[in-house]
Amino acid sequence: MGEYKLVWLVAILLLLSALLFAESKVDYKTLSLSALTNLAKNGDAEAQNYLGFKYYSGTGVAQDDKESVKWFRLAAEQGKIGAQYALGCAYDFGYGVAQDYKEAIKWYRLAAEQGHAYSQFNLSLIYEKGQGVAQDYKEAVKWYRMAADQGYADAQLNLGTMYANGKGVAQDYKEAAKWYRMASDQGSARAQCSLGSIYISGQGVAQDYKEAVRWYRLSAEQGYAKAQNNLGGLYENGQGVAQDYKEAAKWYRLSAEQGHAMAQYMLGQMYTNGQGVVKDDKEAVKWYGLAAVQGYADAQYNLGISYDTGQGVVQDFKEAVKWYKLAAEQGDSTAQFNLGCMYNKGQGVVHDYKEAVKWYKHSAEQGNAKAQYNLGFKYNNGQGVVQDYKEAAKWYRLAAEQGNSSAQYGLGLIYANGQGVMQDYKEAAKLWLMAAEQGVGYAQYNLGVSFDKGQGLVQSNEKAYFWYLLACANGDSETFEDASHNRDIVIKNLNATQITKIQNDAQAWMDSHPNSEE
Repeated sequence: MGEYKLVWLVAILLLLSALLFAESKVDYKTLSLSALTNLAKNGDAEAQNYLGFKYYSGTGVAQDDKESVKWFRLAAEQGKIGAQYALGCAYDFGYGVAQDYKEAIKWYRLAAEQGHAYSQFNLSLIYEKGQGVAQDYKEAVKWYRMAADQGYADAQLNLGTMYANGKGVAQDYKEAAKWYRMASDQGSARAQCSLGSIYISGQGVAQDYKEAVRWYRLSAEQGYAKAQNNLGGLYENGQGVAQDYKEAAKWYRLSAEQGHAMAQYMLGQMYTNGQGVVKDDKEAVKWYGLAAVQGYADAQYNLGISYDTGQGVVQDFKEAVKWYKLAAEQGDSTAQFNLGCMYNKGQGVVHDYKEAVKWYKHSAEQGNAKAQYNLGFKYNNGQGVVQDYKEAAKWYRLAAEQGNSSAQYGLGLIYANGQGVMQDYKEAAKLWLMAAEQGVGYAQYNLGVSFDKGQGLVQSNEKAYFWYLLACANGDSETFEDASHNRDIVIKNLNATQITKIQNDAQAWMDSHPNSEE
């Protein structure tokens, strides 16, 4: 809620002016500076208050925060509410005096206890943040409620947020929605955005994307960047509105131009994919870069990809590593995996298997299947770690269970060789079948061998021939050489009818299965 500081510094001018005119019976505006000063020096609290305002705002005098604080203090000591609030602000934000939250609390409280909503609100902020006092959400809620009950929109918004987050009160989304709506009905852009989000989540209200669109739009049209971004998301996904990439790009841009990092990233994505805008990798890189320097991990990762592949920028592995690392350090599992690959290949960094293992492990522990496979491979081959077949089997298994074909093949080898596990040809064949069905040539070859020799499977020349044919079509040169050799041997045990049928079946399989994407 730090954004409130600027708001309050601006609001003080308007508020103090209103308070002065509301409390005073004399029109101090008509008095000369010397007359006003004389009254103030003689203890006239209204004059002191007004003089403090003049020095704060620079109205008719040179702007002077210290002189402003001097006169506000004299008026505050006589109980003037507006002066107490102004003095609290001075200590809160450190203008005219050294910043001192304890002093700010003292003066805010004096005004707040007299029912001053702005002081109640600022006092709430201090308790919520724990500035000058122990952080106390219950006390914050107490003062937010007092200000909110007076119709103060920002207090209603913050009270809603306390209910939404369960801070200082039991979590209650219905109550949050109630306060958000009160503030929204007064035109609070932030509250309208929060109310829109409540309708998206369906917490405290029935989920309603159309209603979310309505509130996001009201907020977005006031220029609130978060709402503009969220509205862009609804247009992109066709939630509550007809899907419209151009409209999505429009709202993302409005938000992005205000520096909203997520919107900058999303706009970059629109340019990458050519959705709602003409595809433009350079423009995508521009927006990714703006979001990335703000620490937005997804943008850092995408910027790394751009430098890694040379899309929209000159290929630069060192720059790719830089951005991958920044995203990886924030826990982005794909960035961690890619960074591991950079260390593994020595691209943009010194070749370092240990460092590769480190990043593969970070990614693998978050469930990234490719990282789990690569980590298993490292343990299997003793690269960057002590060779450990049990550990290899563990990571291969985790990746294999997610459908990673390389891990299925590798774990099959582990079982076939009895390394780190009990030798089990049936389990090996089962895993190779999974990989073979995904088009992995060397798994197809091993499956052919299993059928050929009857290892883990019932011996079958027909099935052996079938998988050898596929291995010839999908494998690398070495696999092709081995598979074609075995194919030519096993075919001698088949008749012409069998051969024709199996060849037709193999062709049908290839027509219906894409090649593996290794």
